[in-house]
Amino acid sequence: MLLEVQDITKAFGPVQALRGVSLKLKPGSIHAVLGENGAGKSTLMKIISGVYPPSSGTLIIGGEEVNWSAAEQARAAGVSTIFQEFILLPNLSVAENLFLGREPRNALGMIDRQAMAKESQTILRDVGLDLDPNVLTGSLRVAEQQMVEIAKGVMRDAKIFVFDEPTAALGDREAGKLFDLIRRLQSEGKGILYISHRLPELFDICDEVTVLKDGQYAGHFQMSETNSEELVTTMVGRSLDQLYPHRKGPEEAGPPLVELRDVVVEGLKGPVNFTIGRNEIVGLAGLEGQGQIEITRAIFEGHTLVSGEIKFDGKDFSHTGPSGGIRAGIGLIPEDRKAEGLFLSLSVARNISAGLLPGLGLARLAPTQRREIAEQVKRLRVRLRNVNQSIGELSGGNQQKALLARWLVRGVKHLICEEPTRGVDIGAKSEIYALLRELADSGVPVLVTSRELPELIGLCDRIIVVRNGATVAEFRGEGATEEMIMAAAVEGEPA
Repeated sequence: MLLEVQDITKAFGPVQALRGVSLKLKPGSIHAVLGENGAGKSTLMKIISGVYPPSSGTLIIGGEEVNWSAAEQARAAGVSTIFQEFILLPNLSVAENLFLGREPRNALGMIDRQAMAKESQTILRDVGLDLDPNVLTGSLRVAEQQMVEIAKGVMRDAKIFVFDEPTAALGDREAGKLFDLIRRLQSEGKGILYISHRLPELFDICDEVTVLKDGQYAGHFQMSETNSEELVTTMVGRSLDQLYPHRKGPEEAGPPLVELRDVVVEGLKGPVNFTIGRNEIVGLAGLEGQGQIEITRAIFEGHTLVSGEIKFDGKDFSHTGPSGGIRAGIGLIPEDRKAEGLFLSLSVARNISAGLLPGLGLARLAPTQRREIAEQVKRLRVRLRNVNQSIGELSGGNQQKALLARWLVRGVKHLICEEPTRGVDIGAKSEIYALLRELADSGVPVLVTSRELPELIGLCDRIIVVRNGATVAEFRGEGATEEMIMAAAVEGEPA
């Protein structure tokens, strides 16, 4: 047995994060660890990775009990962890990030940048990434940064690999390359622990799964002997058919509030043509990097149009920049909430109040505004100690709900959600979907991008397919299939 976790517990003060959790990892096995945010998955992975010591219990690697006090000890013992949150320095090149702290040296003891770049190219090719290793990491797309993070993790000669939400920022093509890599590691006898909230990919790549709930062991299944319904019920206590809210029919969409007519966005071919009804949720689908995010930013920022027109509530867009979009009543939940949406060192209240004030001080909020913040936190069921808690301490789902609260307290008229449930567990996904539907029902149209086609199909009233920055197809959410959407994304011509 490569790894044995025996009756592990972990407490942070009065909070009991893990209670007697056990699992085993065999050589050549891909073992999923499933559970809602707060179930204890990340805590368990950090104990296995040497970040946290357990409060009690036993950790056995290769038949020997280990007691680590630092992550370096776990790495030396053959454990490599690819965390969901990037540990990359944006002002360094890709090669410098890959070799940070262990740069190759020449005969004079200087960093051998030529050798570092050459070896980096080989490593990047191994994960299916065609990228100049000398480019600044901060200039890469989120999906490319995720692949660099994965490359950094798998370049170590480890026996156990821990993947924490590795596909959260990846499209289908990049995810396919990652799965090929993981299967290669499996064929070499490596053991893989795999965390993901995307159930279809667990059935695609994993051999077995351990489910955690409220910090405790909830069940163990062979993937070939279970199904999504059983896993969701074990994990959250309710069935999968309750995940998505009721959709609107065509006659209930309401008059168009947002209209894009022959729009060509800077750097893309175009044209883009679609509308969003006042009571609709509309999704943008397509392969990775085909212009979905550029289109949403053109609506929010209004200054990247080469030609065409965007109308909002019957009026031409006249704003430029994010501040203009906010004044026009448009809200944006960005695909990378931590880099672009949140002030991680500030409180939940100050993050939400950013939608009300030019500054971030809570002191200037009127009593009615403070009450509105408290009401939205309660309405959205943001799980926290109090509104003065640092938002960086919250789970991904609760951070996402706090971002949504920011726009609700401002009285948003149109909401754009890029990857609305990235890194969010099944239970929180259901809550977010219900909130977006409630918002659309109240007359606030929602535009969604997502790398998860089942999410677009289950949530959206209509799905617009984008290819090379042009709209190439449109489907009703009800009746759409992944095969239909992918065929249009690959072969579609501008509509």
